[in-house]
Amino acid sequence: MTVRTMIELNEELERYLGDPHDPANTMSFQRVLEFDEREEFPFELVGLLQRWRLHEYCLPARWGGRAGDVEVGFNLLRLVARRDPTSATALMLTDLAFMPAWIAGTEAQRRYFVDAINNGTRMAWGLSERHHGSDVLSNEMIAEKVDGGYLLTGEKYLIGNATIADVVSVHARTGKRGGPGDWSIFAVEKRKAPAGAIVELPNERLHGLRALDMSGIRLDKLFVPDENRLGAEGQGLEIALKSAQVARTTISSMALGAVDTALRVTCDFVVDREIFGQKVADIPYSRRQLAECFADLLLADAVSTGAVRGLQANPGQTSVFSSVVKYFVPTLLERTMAQLSVVLGARLYLRSHPHYGIYQKMLRDVLVAIFADGNTVVNLKNIALQLDGILKAARDTPADARGQAEQRVAAQFDLDAELPEWRPAEQLLFSRGGDETVLALPAAIKALRALHHPEPVQRQWFQRSADVAERLLGELDRLGAELAALKGNRDHGSSAEIFRLAERYSAIHAAAAAVHLVVRSAPVLRDPFPDGAVLLLCLERAWRQVEPTRPVTDPAVVDRVVEVLFRLHRERRLFSHWQFQLLASGE
Repeated sequence: MTVRTMIELNEELERYLGDPHDPANTMSFQRVLEFDEREEFPFELVGLLQRWRLHEYCLPARWGGRAGDVEVGFNLLRLVARRDPTSATALMLTDLAFMPAWIAGTEAQRRYFVDAINNGTRMAWGLSERHHGSDVLSNEMIAEKVDGGYLLTGEKYLIGNATIADVVSVHARTGKRGGPGDWSIFAVEKRKAPAGAIVELPNERLHGLRALDMSGIRLDKLFVPDENRLGAEGQGLEIALKSAQVARTTISSMALGAVDTALRVTCDFVVDREIFGQKVADIPYSRRQLAECFADLLLADAVSTGAVRGLQANPGQTSVFSSVVKYFVPTLLERTMAQLSVVLGARLYLRSHPHYGIYQKMLRDVLVAIFADGNTVVNLKNIALQLDGILKAARDTPADARGQAEQRVAAQFDLDAELPEWRPAEQLLFSRGGDETVLALPAAIKALRALHHPEPVQRQWFQRSADVAERLLGELDRLGAELAALKGNRDHGSSAEIFRLAERYSAIHAAAAAVHLVVRSAPVLRDPFPDGAVLLLCLERAWRQVEPTRPVTDPAVVDRVVEVLFRLHRERRLFSHWQFQLLASGE
């Protein structure tokens, strides 16, 4: 989808949903908070989104949906999440539960479930269990083969949509050894099960997403016919891991939307609030805090954009960028919210305030992105396991292979580039060519230095940004040396040190994504982007995860970043490289 078409579609949804500060709108902040306070599933809000047919943009067009590019549904759900992360998550859960059918189902299964979802069916993804969490190879749900199908016995716990769902995609053991090939996926259709055969577990009260259905199911020799197995017997772990890659990549839409709202209502506050004889927006410390939070959001936006587009443009790299985005974006934005809370002050505690009450909900809800669909430790471990190969590829890849990688990365970060059809089955569980986002960084730095801008100060900021990117690139050698030293330890693969190396590597990947997005999408970004000061502060935010005490910006950079921030705030545009026009009234 072209940039122009993407903007038109998202702004159509924005107009449909209306100003969230207007209590007369169905998905107003007031209405969202009422569901949150009562911890009541927001059927009314989800129904509003279904009437617009938003879910169809997350389903494959080939079988009855409207999805072409993954980033379409990603951006639409981000606009929903800036109003209510719970409603966005409820829709995402159905999409996630459909992924096993999309990845490995038959043509008939895919059409059947797309048609069912289009007609109101809700789905849940039954993967985790009470005593095993992320250790899915220890799961206990059993699928016993019988004539015509399977008997499923066991329990799935902490499953989003489990009680309200009509269909649960269940991960169950079909082999006896418990190895990678001993798992399969089944579509359990509640309405076709005998009465009482499926026991819904009590809903768990949550800190964030309070209105979400987070419960579970218990089965005891429930018969599921052969035609409801999704994929081949024994393919379940592969399907689950590929589904998780998609979830890890797209869940950042929820965090981005939540932080957009938090930053927006904080800006509403600082532009008018006076303290000690001056506006909060003019206090240097507060300005720096706001600038850094804005840079965090744009850095997360760049990482997410590259990862989401990469599902189509570069599926062989999914294993790396899905784990990087799932670790980096939620942990970065959690810190961002902590900084924003300092600026907003006491107003974040005012639950019933008509304007700022929503901030507290966003503060809670954004935390869910940290542990859902693979927590921080799981994702860092996946990066750590591949780190040796990634660093070797960055050092040793020959020029011709590097050039091919640069072409793929160019399509990944050019927002106007046509993407190939998304085929999630083609995603790889382990990267065979390193991390091409970082591999292509030297070429992106060269392009950044050549980037033309009519303002001399902007050209200077772009040159300084290129300098910082080169310093981050040089950190790869240090990571390699530290990793080599760790290898002398027999248990280095599970050491705390290798997880720290994975954290630092993720920051380098994030910086590379920011540079790629600027140089590849410069012709199609709307004014005031690309901006050298914004990019420089984004890179500093990544750099500080490597060198926390060595800033690379100055007050002039901060002033310019705040100027860009307040312009987008004043003009009511999304805090993103996309800059969709919003309906967002101030206080």
